[in-house]
Amino acid sequence: MSAEPVAPAGGPGARHVLVLGGTTEARRLAEALARETAYRVTTSLAGRVSAPVLPPGETRIGGFGGVEGLAAWITGHGVTHVVDATHPFAERMSFHAARAQALTGVPLLALRRPGWTPGPGDDWTFADSLAGAAAVLPSLGGRAFLTTGRMGLHSFAHLTDTWFLVRSVDPPEAPMPPRLEVLLARGPFGLDDERELLARHRIDVLVTKDSGGDATSPKLTAAREAGIPVLVVRRPPVPEHVARAASVEAALAWLRRS
Repeated sequence: MSAEPVAPAGGPGARHVLVLGGTTEARRLAEALARETAYRVTTSLAGRVSAPVLPPGETRIGGFGGVEGLAAWITGHGVTHVVDATHPFAERMSFHAARAQALTGVPLLALRRPGWTPGPGDDWTFADSLAGAAAVLPSLGGRAFLTTGRMGLHSFAHLTDTWFLVRSVDPPEAPMPPRLEVLLARGPFGLDDERELLARHRIDVLVTKDSGGDATSPKLTAAREAGIPVLVVRRPPVPEHVARAASVEAALAWLRRS
């Protein structure tokens, strides 16, 4: 890597934190760091949403060009700490971050909200992948609310007998299931919204990824109340040797002591 280091802004001793973003936690962390003069924060977004809500601080959009590109960016921009606050299913970026840490020696933290756990009244079935979920889905219902993201619709494209409702910020692209209705909307969505949506579209199965966080997630609560089964795609594996935090507060504590 030949890039010359760039001194962080914010005064002598300021630390430059690169937040690999795309989640609520990433935005909250950027907001917290932007209020502290000891830090300069840059949030990196993948660019999969056409008009993302930008967090405070500096922002970059798009890929780094693999592990070497990420490592070069870290070195060239004087990054002192990296926080991987990407979506739990963005496993490629997480592994790239871990490998870049090995190349640069810059401390890395994985900020991951806890996974979901079914509670009383929940009827959950688990799958290890989108393809696995597609194989199980026809046995659970015929009108599915598919909340696994527009990028994974191809995994369900062969299901010609299932009717799908998909909610997305941007229109999805082919291949897609033939019986599909798309709602273009940006969250967050409240419990009343989810109740009304399930009833209006006569949904009889909810398909979701284990994005994690509070198990009182409105869509999960609405499904529980309506007695609707939930098909949950488990999280993919992530690098095991990376330091982890389950909350923004814990991530801030890690930054302050590292």
